[in-house]
Amino acid sequence: MPATGRLSLEELTGIRDRVRLRKPQRTKLHSWAFHQLGSFLVYKAARAGVALVHVDPAYTSRQCSECWHTHRHNRVTQARFVCRACGVIMHADHNGSRNIAHRGNAVWQRGAVNRPRPAAR
Repeated sequence: MPATGRLSLEELTGIRDRVRLRKPQRTKLHSWAFHQLGSFLVYKAARAGVALVHVDPAYTSRQCSECWHTHRHNRVTQARFVCRACGVIMHADHNGSRNIAHRGNAVWQRGAVNRPRPAAR
């Protein structure tokens, strides 16, 4: 029986062109295969009958997943998120993942998703 579910991922196409980093960080970024990971996820999700949507990554790390307030100072450190408007405190990655999930749900509600076809047997 195929699995049912939904995945939301950030659209990372062109990330190498958009991001400005120091030289040691550039080496680390450019050695990681975003495209290969994305291809694997698309393939595996389709095989399992799970729909996958890509969402806009803009400000997912700066926007509060509780009150939607967006400010660059909300991201206090790499790991810490503190909303300047509502005061919520959480791990920055957890906040970002919640924003990605919210955006994916918005795509589903608009009906702008291609449903996966059942896997052939």
